[in-house]
Amino acid sequence: MKKYPVLGMQDTRSGFGEGLLEAGNRDENVVALCADLTESVKMGVFAKAFPKRFVQCGIAEANMIGIAAGMAMSGKVAFASSFAAFATGRVYDQIRQAVAYSNTNVKIAASHAGLTLGEDGATHQILEDIGLMKMLPNMVVINPCDFNQTKAATIAIAQYKGPVYLRFGRPKVPVFIPENMPFEIGKAIILNEGADVTLISTGHLVWESLEAAKILEEQGIKAEVINVHTIKPLDNTAILQSIRKTRCVVTCEEHQYNGGLGDSVAQLLVRNEPTPQEYIGVDDLFGESGKPEELMIKYGLKANNIVLAAKKVIARK
Repeated sequence: MKKYPVLGMQDTRSGFGEGLLEAGNRDENVVALCADLTESVKMGVFAKAFPKRFVQCGIAEANMIGIAAGMAMSGKVAFASSFAAFATGRVYDQIRQAVAYSNTNVKIAASHAGLTLGEDGATHQILEDIGLMKMLPNMVVINPCDFNQTKAATIAIAQYKGPVYLRFGRPKVPVFIPENMPFEIGKAIILNEGADVTLISTGHLVWESLEAAKILEEQGIKAEVINVHTIKPLDNTAILQSIRKTRCVVTCEEHQYNGGLGDSVAQLLVRNEPTPQEYIGVDDLFGESGKPEELMIKYGLKANNIVLAAKKVIARK
């Protein structure tokens, strides 16, 4: 099995902050807007470096999206950021009309996504955001797995013309993607090759899938691990090539079953290559207050859960 040493522990929101700063250095048209959460979403470094290109909108997310769309229409690359719960659910109408329908060059940068927001509880732990965003025409949906990949994704979407939803998180997680690994929107990354089962993962669950693959290998099962950082557009070719080899799949995500990565993979398979599939995710539940690691365990999002799902789906071949 290919090894990915842990390069440190860092939160993905900091990867966004560093990526935004670099994007701003590369292109003077990059602007940033925030809804009273500048330090939490790590926009502070950009605001300090480019005060005239930063807009503090206050607790007015709908207004922030409208301003971002207007700036994009005037030629700017507009990054609008808040917590994922507020950046999607609270302002869905504005995103639908002013960003997706109008096809404006707005990047919705959503921090503190999923259960690993932790102690703030169910009201802030949005688990439906990927579904909300991927259903919008014109919207690209990206969910990177660690600090390095989030930084690279931020730089990449600044160069992409069109609406993008970028999802990242609060807790410190293992950094394992090499700093120089290319990031290509819509192109999945095969992290480990195997012939017995495919593990298709996104976000924080990519690391858990690699850990699960180690356990499975010790038991004589070779898992192929695919990092699907771009959920829309989905890399259909990479997924189908793997499925045709392994003949079974487990999808892994920190999101509801409904509307997430697993849903997208299931739609792909039912149309092209009907295949046994198991899901790792949240099964029609709200979150709750707790430490991120405890919530990952309680909701079944850890490596050992992926191992059990892999064995179950292999038995269904």
